[in-house]
Amino acid sequence: MVTAALPRLVPIAFFAVVLIWSTTPLGIVWSSETVHPTLAVLLRMLIALVLGIGILLLARIRLPCTATAFKLYSFSAIGIVGGMSLSYFAARYLPSGVMSLIFGLSPLLSGLIAQRLLNEAKFGMMRISAFVMAFIGLAIVCSSKLSIDEDSWIGLVLVLIAVVLFSLSGVLIKTVKINIHPLASTVGALVVSTPLFALIWLIFDGNLTITSWQDRSIVAIVYLGVFGSLLGFIAYFYILQYLNASTVALVTLITPVFAMILGALLNDEAISQSLIIGAGFVLSGLSLYQFGEQLLKQLRQPRHSHSLQDRSNK
Repeated sequence: MVTAALPRLVPIAFFAVVLIWSTTPLGIVWSSETVHPTLAVLLRMLIALVLGIGILLLARIRLPCTATAFKLYSFSAIGIVGGMSLSYFAARYLPSGVMSLIFGLSPLLSGLIAQRLLNEAKFGMMRISAFVMAFIGLAIVCSSKLSIDEDSWIGLVLVLIAVVLFSLSGVLIKTVKINIHPLASTVGALVVSTPLFALIWLIFDGNLTITSWQDRSIVAIVYLGVFGSLLGFIAYFYILQYLNASTVALVTLITPVFAMILGALLNDEAISQSLIIGAGFVLSGLSLYQFGEQLLKQLRQPRHSHSLQDRSNK
């Protein structure tokens, strides 16, 4: 059996997703240093929306405006608005590496929510063990941060709610049956989300004190608008078309490690022993969740084949 070769852009797109997702938490921290978090995320969305609409027009990609399409855009907005706005507020209390690590729990939470909303099979012992292991790691990380900084609990609560909303959004999207271009889906979600970000900015800040903005925050906003909110999503949807889910899931295992390293090197974020231990538990739990059942089947398969062979010999 001959397998079709992957397009050359697939490895590049996979590397791009890992790089963008690894740098996004640090970009969030930097962009909201001198710009209010609500304005930083609004500007990021505006940049992505303008570029996205421009590409749609140039490529002549249709943007569906049906009720089903708006349902998809609205479900996407739950993760974009809820997940991002809370993450920006959390960035004032947590290092970028810890934020990335907590967001790595999204596959586990998505699986749990999918049991309720999509009637998916309940977790087996392997996935229950993975879930427990990951949250033990999270507890270690949280206890470490709380003992160092009294205000860290605010950031931890905010980012946990953000992950839940992001995971809920991903599951709800699966309930919508529609044939749509990935770029159109992204732009449609931005069309719905951007006015909500503007409303949040007006409620929590509403000021345009441009004179206080520093170069690092401005560059981070532009970077997140172009790469984090547009090209990152396009690359992610692209690799989903050619790679299986378990391969794409490697992104959630790789990015927290890179994010913590980048935070330490570029933003002087401390990596304590308890953070390393907690991260080890979380990443081990994620690995077990994604690949544990497959590994168990492979280990059982030789025994099964041997037992069949023994029966045939008899």
